[in-house]
Amino acid sequence: MKRGRFITLEGVEGAGKSSLQQALVVALKGQGRRVCATREPGGTPLAEEIRALALARREGGMPPATELLLMFAARAAHVAQRIEPALAGGDWVLCDRFTDASHAYQGAGRGLDSTHIDQLADIAHPGLAPDRTLLLDLPPEQGLARVRQRGGEGDRFEDERLAFFTRVRERYLERAHAEPARFRVLDATLAPAPLLLAALASLEDL
Repeated sequence: MKRGRFITLEGVEGAGKSSLQQALVVALKGQGRRVCATREPGGTPLAEEIRALALARREGGMPPATELLLMFAARAAHVAQRIEPALAGGDWVLCDRFTDASHAYQGAGRGLDSTHIDQLADIAHPGLAPDRTLLLDLPPEQGLARVRQRGGEGDRFEDERLAFFTRVRERYLERAHAEPARFRVLDATLAPAPLLLAALASLEDL
């Protein structure tokens, strides 16, 4: 059986990753593809338990290194238990965030060494990289405004200041510039319909 394709969606809070993921699932299934939609941190029962630990607000906060290790603990379970089996079965896997998020959030956002992030990636998913990464780019102040509009309690990442998300966005764009064959940068200020068309066009060569 032909191996599936691994597609990741990245961007700051409020970029619209989840909405685009849902629209892509419908569109790709309409093309006759088998699709597995998942997210990080999370995606399996074990990884979802780790997600709850990683994202919860708590007195005293969380050391950046603890946050990074929790993200990769969840990722290792996710890859082994869901992503790799789905790809081996021929599915197109659409994942809301992957290791680029660790470089952006824990690397640029928290100031952790990118070398350590790469070392953890080699442990958690050796040999596995996205076939295509869709970076939904928009100014972080617009993303945070969207988060406020949708309400709800959110998680502790949404409590960060604008400067944090500015660093996150800059790192995402740096990585996209460094790997143009893998990344496609999409204008996340677009309305849903043209954004979906742009996303589908970016997958045509897979």
